Amino acid sequence: MGRRYFGTDGIRGRVGETPITADFMLHLGWAAGKVFARQGKRHILIGKDTRLSGYMFESALEAGLSAAGVDVSLVGPMPTPAIAYLTQTFHADAGIVISASHNPFEDNGIKFFSGQGEKLADEIEAEIERWLDTPMETVAPAQLGKARRIADAAGRYIEFCKNTLAFHTSLKGLHIVLDCAHGATYHIAPAVFSELGAQVSVIGNQPDGLNINKGVGSTHPEALQAKVVELGADLGIAFDGDGDRVMMVNHTGRLIDGDDILYIIARYLLDKDRLKGGVVGTLMSNFGLEMAFKALDVPFVRAQVGDRYVMAELQAQDWLLGGETSGHIVCRHVQSTGDGIVSALQVVAAMARSGSSLDSLLEGLKKLPQSLVNVRVTGDKTLVMRHPQVVAAVADVDAQFAGRGRVLLRPSGTEPLLRVMVEGEDSEEVQQAAEQIARVINEVVA
Repeated sequence: MGRRYFGTDGIRGRVGETPITADFMLHLGWAAGKVFARQGKRHILIGKDTRLSGYMFESALEAGLSAAGVDVSLVGPMPTPAIAYLTQTFHADAGIVISASHNPFEDNGIKFFSGQGEKLADEIEAEIERWLDTPMETVAPAQLGKARRIADAAGRYIEFCKNTLAFHTSLKGLHIVLDCAHGATYHIAPAVFSELGAQVSVIGNQPDGLNINKGVGSTHPEALQAKVVELGADLGIAFDGDGDRVMMVNHTGRLIDGDDILYIIARYLLDKDRLKGGVVGTLMSNFGLEMAFKALDVPFVRAQVGDRYVMAELQAQDWLLGGETSGHIVCRHVQSTGDGIVSALQVVAAMARSGSSLDSLLEGLKKLPQSLVNVRVTGDKTLVMRHPQVVAAVADVDAQFAGRGRVLLRPSGTEPLLRVMVEGEDSEEVQQAAEQIARVINEVVA
């Protein structure tokens, strides 16, 4: 589409560098406001994660939207999926999240939701970009948008999360450690799980604007793994900075990733005769997951990496469940977008219902060893992927693993990275092959 700003997950970058600047956000708010106002939509809800820069961008977006004649509701620090839900429950016409998800605090970004709590269509994002090329013009003073702050947003979302489980579901007897990544779930997740009866211990719940995702959360599960073992807890749950991803840890400290979580939820829904069709994974989903679903006679389809592609495939198939290895799980039977808290609740409900451990719920899933190596690329990632030396390196590994594994090279949609994934039966061979391709890429971009 030739879009300049919107990527696979909104707009994202380093604070202070275009487009993540206050003046751009002012113009973006105005452009989005113009697009929605022309459709007769004049109420937009704004939430954010715990990054220090969120204050600046919240004010800039609010001013731009007001200048376009659009009213604004502010909910403060809230998980991204909470904005999807609150946009619907407050009958707003769209929702905006100020967040860079799992990235460090130096980054920030913008995500949009429609009034139905789903990611914006590509055509609307493209239209917003077209208005960004237009000089700002403020509406007449009497037509300026108003702003209000919603005080009870957290309580509403907590109740929503709890209500995604059957009414009499109780988590009593379970000791759960939560890692909130010093992010947007810090004041939500502990309340949800403790109000459902679990014994809750929490780490990563002291945000200071600078520590989001720093050594904690779903991208750094080591702290959670250690704490679960230290406390002798039944399990641990780690969210990312904006709460749309989740990873889990069993009682021995072993990591339970998105593929594992997807398998557990699928079996849970299958047992309740509520799965409806099959499951959507991505190109990164472990081959063992595909084989496990085949054994259960559950259809499995791979989408491109990125939650918007998973959602698009779910809608095309009219299925309910899909997700990524990284822990972005979409449970359409209870939520309109990926939701870390809601996904974790589905797993914990399966444990509570069956009286089983996480390990028991994973019986039947045998994953192949995978190695993922990220290589920083500051230039055109597509050109690097097409470089003859890189193409040859990938072909060599592909031939090496023919019939007993696979190799995947893809660009990150949110960071200046090429991701090298190799999958096979022998973990050492897999690691060496991934590093081999990574070395060639580094030589090319040096």
